[in-house]
Amino acid sequence: SVHVEAEGLEPAHGYWYRFMSGNAISAAGRTRTAPTPGAVVNRLRFAFASCQQYEQGFYAAHRHMAQEELDLVVFLGDYIYESSWGRRHVRKHEGPEPYTLDQYRNRYARYKSDADLQRCHAAFPWLVTWDDHEVDNDYANDRSEDLDPNFLARRAAAYQAYWEHMPLRQSALPDGPHMQLYGQHDFGGLARFHVLDGRQYRDHQVCPRVGRGGSNVVADLNCPSRLEPTRTLLGSKQENWLHAGLAASPARWNIVAQQLLMAQIDRKPGPERQFWSDGWDGYPAARTRLLRAIAERKPSNPLVIGGDVHFNCVTDLKVDFDDPGAATVATEFCGTSITSQGPLQARLDALQADNPHVRYANSEKRGYVVMDLTEKRCLAQLRGIDDEKEAATPVSTLATFVVTDGRAGAGAA
Repeated sequence: SVHVEAEGLEPAHGYWYRFMSGNAISAAGRTRTAPTPGAVVNRLRFAFASCQQYEQGFYAAHRHMAQEELDLVVFLGDYIYESSWGRRHVRKHEGPEPYTLDQYRNRYARYKSDADLQRCHAAFPWLVTWDDHEVDNDYANDRSEDLDPNFLARRAAAYQAYWEHMPLRQSALPDGPHMQLYGQHDFGGLARFHVLDGRQYRDHQVCPRVGRGGSNVVADLNCPSRLEPTRTLLGSKQENWLHAGLAASPARWNIVAQQLLMAQIDRKPGPERQFWSDGWDGYPAARTRLLRAIAERKPSNPLVIGGDVHFNCVTDLKVDFDDPGAATVATEFCGTSITSQGPLQARLDALQADNPHVRYANSEKRGYVVMDLTEKRCLAQLRGIDDEKEAATPVSTLATFVVTDGRAGAGAA
């Protein structure tokens, strides 16, 4: 793969590019450089997306995204899927679950053969981070879902293939099973993206199923270790970096770009409570540290964006989700999937009464989110396609929310 770091480009400027090697000439792509850090910028318009299981649908969402007027795309994980699962497949992976570098390369080649995904890459610059399926479902640090003793060798192969196929700088080149992915990215003085890595450094999930690693749905009565105060999702180094970066940020909008739904979600209707251990609910002390840091250090307009759960969700983020009167300290937008099937809407509806900080939750459509930022407001459009099983399916806006400068929490537009 070729990674070109072009020097001497003008800030806030559009460019066309293509690659030539021997007799091969690529199609032309376009990109736009970011404004100079701190520069006055009137507007930023970007989309974010995640979770594009190749077999479960066509990439019509990418085709529509490529036609939007955007400054960039932020992709929040599950760019490929290592496993075959789900209902009503419309196409197939090229082979079995990957474990070796060649197999991961082939999986990316299959996904990148899609013309609509190519169009979206060729239309905009991308910021990227990963979740679990780029390596193995529900992996945590050095532990795989099936407790593979050779997992770090597999992780090294997956990280190498990810670097080769993503728009990443040489500084992100992996060293075996280790790779520097998290970082800060400024768009003038209007916005700073704090892009996180929620997989490589996390503590193992608590209370897994017998003989397995990975996620589980747990109750505190049966799994008190969930509440241990030292547990971390980001690792101490990245956590401290994030807290310091938010405190020092001069940007008008601070966008925490990460993989997951951050808000607490009680997954059992009624007085008893249950939580999913693979998300932030498996690491509540780490979430509290982050949200308390935001409350105390008061970075300007914190927005959390995420994916993973395959439904659109808009939430008020609080230091204490169990206190109905607790102040909202940040606003969260979690996007639906590009293709990956979501939970039943009836299931989400049944949980609404137990999660009053959730402003909106809808699993019926696949798609992406468009964020339009000015100094005074953030306008979020939840964009959904009619049917991911149809290549020519149309797109529409499912809901629109506004966050006002200086006031945490989203209101319907």
